[in-house]
Amino acid sequence: MTELKLPSIDYAALAPILIMLGAALAGVLVEAFVPRRARHVTQLSVALLAVLAALTMVVLNADDRLITAGSAIAVDGPTLFLQGAILVLSAMALLLIGERTVERGGAFVAQAAITAESADDRRQAEGRNGATEVYPLTSFAIGGMLIFVAANDLLTMFIALEVFSLPLYLLCALARRRRLLSQEAAMKYFLLGAYASAFFLFGVALIYGFTAGVPGRSANVDFATINAAVAESPSSRVLLFAGMALLAIGLLFKAAAAPFHVWTPDVYQGAPTPVTSFMAACTKVAAFGALLRVFHVAFAGATWDFTPVLGAVAVLTMLVGAVLAVTQTDIKRLLAYSSIANAGYLLVGVLAPSKDGLSGTMFYLVAYGFSVLAAFAVVTLVRDADGEATHLSRWAGLGRRSPFYAAVFTFILLAFAGIPLTSGFTSKFAVFGPALADGRAWLVIAGVLTSMVLAFPYLRVVVMMWLSEPGESTPTVTVPGGLTSAALMIGVVATLVLGIAPAPLLDLATGAAEFVR
Repeated sequence: MTELKLPSIDYAALAPILIMLGAALAGVLVEAFVPRRARHVTQLSVALLAVLAALTMVVLNADDRLITAGSAIAVDGPTLFLQGAILVLSAMALLLIGERTVERGGAFVAQAAITAESADDRRQAEGRNGATEVYPLTSFAIGGMLIFVAANDLLTMFIALEVFSLPLYLLCALARRRRLLSQEAAMKYFLLGAYASAFFLFGVALIYGFTAGVPGRSANVDFATINAAVAESPSSRVLLFAGMALLAIGLLFKAAAAPFHVWTPDVYQGAPTPVTSFMAACTKVAAFGALLRVFHVAFAGATWDFTPVLGAVAVLTMLVGAVLAVTQTDIKRLLAYSSIANAGYLLVGVLAPSKDGLSGTMFYLVAYGFSVLAAFAVVTLVRDADGEATHLSRWAGLGRRSPFYAAVFTFILLAFAGIPLTSGFTSKFAVFGPALADGRAWLVIAGVLTSMVLAFPYLRVVVMMWLSEPGESTPTVTVPGGLTSAALMIGVVATLVLGIAPAPLLDLATGAAEFVR
């Protein structure tokens, strides 16, 4: 009788993941047993402490280079760097979520307010401490993202994809003031996400079949087996190409790359703005972390096969994001198309096979995350009696009403445009430089041209804020407390520092830019 051998597990290496998933489960218990009045403070404290504890473990594991849990989880430089980025950006997003959850008339609505039969019951439910279930859902999403960037086989990656996607579908439906729009966006995100997950899973099956066709090897979907199968180049590669294509669809959907981007504007507009900021920053880090691992580790031997296709996707993504951003009249949809264009720029870094391309992509993810969180923090503050004023016409003359926050938003938009002395300039240079050195000038030219087009909608908002007269409908900036201000200042300072002195983070990314195989 064959003895069953259990895989070795390094629990210290897995500690960041275990901490976040444990905090999510604790949050479920808080919802069940803690009185409503104390629930918000308890939930926010549990989530933030868990993020800080997980980040501490990431720092303590900085020298780890190993594969644990059998072949399921890889703990290496890119894993630790991207996990640290997710946790830092998640802490900022939790500050935004915490402010709007406790505020009366904020971004979130409790389930009791949705199901209340009378208007009086609904108003009473909405006046409570918001939808505190947002915290365990966010913690589950963070835990899934930490697994996603560390997954060393395709099945683990699929499970992680579902772990962080399902909470996001629910979070998108929790908007208070635009409830129908929010629920419509969540349904659209769920349906399209389900299709993308199905494509990914079908791709896993095809890759498994591809590895089974290699003589002398057992079929498996861990990245080492896939890489070895690709290197041996069996006569039939149809399953390989089909599997790569289907996997790419699932991953590019999460990265908001064209033509799989159609959910992004509607979901960004309909979801509560703090949730939108969380998705724009952290989901992008997770999606590109997985893309880097899949194409730089599992399919490293097929670079010449997938580069032309992914390159075309990158150019299309940049064009769609830049051109359609020009036509937008809603600030959240504008930022959504900006996010799509930035996905195209990040793909340029993914396609650079050198170590500099990997480190530049990781730097870009962090720099963009800080900037986009700061941008959505300002959006949450520009409000009137009806809630957030997201139509661009409402921002006319904002520089006269609230000059400080208009100046902050101007600085962030200039960073998105890639103006020197901002993180946007250094991050674009970090991904375009390696691509140019590797002979992919066509991608760099497309990136520069679309960046010029994308600068127009940014500058249009700047002109509206400063050179237009404020009207009766021009809202003012409402600062409900210190949490949003703290998140905003962290984002702005990081955007400035990474533009003026990017060397420390670039050196950290370069030191971490090596996968364990």
